[in-house]
Amino acid sequence: MEAESVLVTGANRGIGLEFVRQLVTLPKPPKYIFATYRDRNKIEILKQLRDTCKKTLILLIKMDVTNAEQIENARYLIEDLVRDKGLNLLINNAGVYIRQSIPDTTEENMLLHFTTNTVAPVMVLKATLPLLQQAASHEPPRMNVSKAVVLNISSLGGSIQYKTNNFPRGKLHGFSYQISKAALNMAMKSISLAVEGQDILIVNMCPGWVKTDMGRNAAELEVSESVSAMMDTVSRLNQSHHGAFIDRYGEPIPY
Repeated sequence: MEAESVLVTGANRGIGLEFVRQLVTLPKPPKYIFATYRDRNKIEILKQLRDTCKKTLILLIKMDVTNAEQIENARYLIEDLVRDKGLNLLINNAGVYIRQSIPDTTEENMLLHFTTNTVAPVMVLKATLPLLQQAASHEPPRMNVSKAVVLNISSLGGSIQYKTNNFPRGKLHGFSYQISKAALNMAMKSISLAVEGQDILIVNMCPGWVKTDMGRNAAELEVSESVSAMMDTVSRLNQSHHGAFIDRYGEPIPY
């Protein structure tokens, strides 16, 4: 996998942090990694990675994905470094998951999930689209991670077809989260059609059930396992995956 510049949202913990960690250990690591975070008090590991990394410039950027001004400021910082080469890979990872089941779900809970998990990734993509277009404009015409890719971290829970009568009732505590991921899938599918022909590859990917603050310790996968599989799949993405919803191995998931 070769991408000169990568933006990872929510990079100070969990899946986002592991992406940064594994990206810098690639045989040919990115020249730039833009790692965003929300809380300055929770970036010690990111700082250590930045300070010890010799081949990659890791730029830590304070950016709440729900804050339009911070998103725009981040875009300027990225643009200043990548210039006419553009941005090769956007990993829309930042998200929220607060357990609340039916019938206890509140409007506040639903709006929080929708704002963070659906609207925010679209706004981040919108802000960085000119940089992705710049990267995609270089020859040769193709669709892969060396050119311009948007990887959206989604969830199997966002699959409407997956919600059959056999769906575990115990998992309905993620009601708002699942709805927000279904909306994210639809949003990115629509965007994939809007950018058709521009060599910008849009993909939604489920990382599996991962042992993070969100997935909790009962989850099936270590963070390193999930991200390793996703990295391998990202390296193999091509035109056939444009607008797809896939698992970490690249297998299709029904919308």
